[in-house]
Amino acid sequence: MSVDQASLFLGLLAFMAAALGITALGLLITNRAAVVRPVIDILLPLAFVIALVSTLGSLYYSGIVHFRPCRLCWWQRIFMYPLTPILAIAALRRDRTGALYGLPLAIGGLGYAAYHTQLRWFPDQGSSCEAEAACTSVWVNTFGFVSIPFMAFCGFLAILGLLGLYLRLTRDATTNQDITASRSHTSEPVTPERQSV
Repeated sequence: MSVDQASLFLGLLAFMAAALGITALGLLITNRAAVVRPVIDILLPLAFVIALVSTLGSLYYSGIVHFRPCRLCWWQRIFMYPLTPILAIAALRRDRTGALYGLPLAIGGLGYAAYHTQLRWFPDQGSSCEAEAACTSVWVNTFGFVSIPFMAFCGFLAILGLLGLYLRLTRDATTNQDITASRSHTSEPVTPERQSV
C-alpha cells in the first residue's frame, strides 16, 4: 500500500469520524442524547477504536514513512496516545470513570489539532516550530485540504462526542439508580410483629 493510498483511507476514516463527532455533539447540544441509548454499549468501544486507529496512523506516518512530527504534532500525540489504554480499560469494564479521564485529553487534543489545522491552511501567520520539522509542513494533502492535523482533529472530535454521549446517558442512569437506592434504604416502620423478634 502506497502512502497516498494509506492517506486516502485514513482521510476517509477522518470524514466518518467528523460526521460521528458532529452528530454526537449535535445530540448533546439539543438534549436528544437518549436517541442513542439502545447503542450505549458501543460508545466506549467505538471511542477506543478511533483512538487506536489515530495512534497507529500517527505511528505509521512517523515510524514507517518517516515523516518527522513537529512540536504541535507531538502535543497532539501526548493527548491521543494515553486515550488508547484509558478507553480500552473503560470499554472493557464499562467504566464511567475512564470516560471522565478521557474527556480532558480529548478536549486538549481537539484544541491543539484545531490550531494546527488552521496553521496548515493559513501558513503565513508563522509558528514557533523548528525549521527541520515546521508546523506548516504539509506531508499529507488528501482532497486538497485533509492533512494529518485535520485527521487528528476529526478523531478528537469523534472521541469527544462519544464520551460526551456516554457520560450524559450514564449520568442519567446513575442519577436514577441513586434515587432508587436511596428509596430502598429508607427505614421501614417497626410493626408489633417485628418488635417481638
